This record gives sequence, structure tokens and C-alpha cells, in this order.
Amino acid sequence: MTTGRIFTNWDDNHSRLWSRQPIRLEHTMHKQPAFSMDDLARLIEHYPREHCSLVKTGAKGSSRVWREGEIGRLSGHQVIEAISRGGLWLNLRNVTAVDRRYRDLIEQMFGEIGAKVPGFDAPTHQAGILISSPDAQVYYHADLPGQGLVQIAGRKRVYIYPNTQPFIRPEHLENIALFDVVVDIPYEPWYDWHAQVIDLEPGQMLNWPLNAPHRVENLDTVNISMTISYVNDDIRRAQILHLANGMLRHRFGYAPRSRSIRGPTFFAKQVMQKLLRDGKWVKRERAVRRPIDFRLDESDLGKIVDLPKAALEAA
Repeated sequence: MTTGRIFTNWDDNHSRLWSRQPIRLEHTMHKQPAFSMDDLARLIEHYPREHCSLVKTGAKGSSRVWREGEIGRLSGHQVIEAISRGGLWLNLRNVTAVDRRYRDLIEQMFGEIGAKVPGFDAPTHQAGILISSPDAQVYYHADLPGQGLVQIAGRKRVYIYPNTQPFIRPEHLENIALFDVVVDIPYEPWYDWHAQVIDLEPGQMLNWPLNAPHRVENLDTVNISMTISYVNDDIRRAQILHLANGMLRHRFGYAPRSRSIRGPTFFAKQVMQKLLRDGKWVKRERAVRRPIDFRLDESDLGKIVDLPKAALEAA
């Protein structure tokens, strides 16, 4: 755990703007030994596979590609080398539950935020580590929890859009909650006219308003980042509402009208989603939308091998 402060340039304006407008902060987390390539390689090798997401994307300007795969039997350093050769990113989800070093770091970070932002409360929070190719991108999407992006190594460009219609609609948030897929939100190139575009360097962090859509382009270097997510009572209630309304829309063919996160209607939705969220229908719908269809090539780093269709169907 770091002994010094995490944020080095926080001022009163940051406190006023936190979660209300996109803000860029300076931090010291990139100096931690836990982010060395050797430590990250060891982390990859021992990471629970159910908490890993390996994604193949198209290069900037190419047609959209989004495939999920597995790292296979490569060593951690081989995985990082494969990623460095293009078109891939690896998400080590919820690293704060897996490795105490990162948990202690994020606990300190949220402690500093809580001391600086009046009324800020995030009793539930976590982080993931992203390792991504020089040409990788993350397509236009939104997230249900509060979000931050911490840059550790490399450079990236982040486009942040208003969290209002037409950029994000209630049914988009319902789909994210129900299907566990965050990159299926419709995007139009003219949206960029209304985006805040911020370049991120090592030692910098972004925070933006709840549910604000965003997309990311790497700037020709391997990137290491941390994604930060946090939930308070209102955010938790909103997540329950989105899931329940998504069930009503897709499972029962009913277009929900109420988006209140309190009162008797919300309570009924809360009960319904709790009964159905772990059911076969939800699991089937999510699996259909997130097939694992490739693995990293063990003999030619940077290449991928398609998994046989029979294996996909068995999975």
C-alpha cells in the first residue's frame, strides 16, 4: 500500500465537479510495484479464469469487431506479448477481490475522495485491470455503476458523451442490466460533436457522470489501466430498476412507464427481479450474447485460433 497521497492536484473545483462533469485528476498509483510487467504477468497466470475477459476488437477506422476468447495455456509474459501485437484487450475483473495490494490501493483512493467530496458515499466499490493493444479500442458504451478510469502505462483518448437522450435511453440501460452486454448501444458519428475528448497519460485519472456513454482509443502504445466502479444506495436502486424494467420489456412484452427508485411500484419490481435474475431465461439470454469463440495462438503470439463450433455449443 502506498504511504503518500494518491491524488496530487485535487482542488475545490474537482470536489464541486466530481460525478457531475468529466474531470481529469493527477495520481501516483502508476508508481506502485504491483503494476510492474513481472507482477502483472504473475497476476495473469494465477487469475481466476471466470474473472478474465479477453476481447478482440477492430482497429480504428475498420469495421466493428467484438469477439470474446480465452488466453489458453500461455504464460503471463506471453499473454502481454500477444496483446502488444495488436487488436486485443484483457480485463482482469474485480482485481480488488483477488489481490490485496490493489484492494488496499483502491480503499485509500476512495478514502481520499470521501474526504474531499461532500456527501460522497461509495460503500461498494471495486476495480479491474485492463491490458490492451496499441491499436485496441473500446466501442461506444455505458456502465451502470459510477465509473473512473486510472491510467497506469501508455496513452489513450477518451470520448465522453452526455448522459441524456438521444445519447443514452432508458431501454439501453435496461439491456445492459439484463443482458450483461455494455457495447450494444447505438452510436452515430455526429455524437462526437457533443463529446468531451480527453487524452489520458500515465499518472492521470478520469471520472464522469453516472451512465455517461463513452468510447476509448489507444494511442499507439500498449496500455495498462484500472477501471474503477462504485455503488451507493441510489445507484443500487437504479440498477435494480433497470434490470426489472428490462425483464418486463423483453420477458413479458410490457413497456415499463415508471422509473421511480422508491415506492410500492419499485418494491414490486425489486421482488420480481430478485426471483428471476438467476433463472434459466436470463442465463440463456446472456450466454447467447457473449460466446467464447477463440483462444490465443500458442505457436504464433498475437494470432488467434477459432474454437470449434461443437465446443462452443457444448459450452
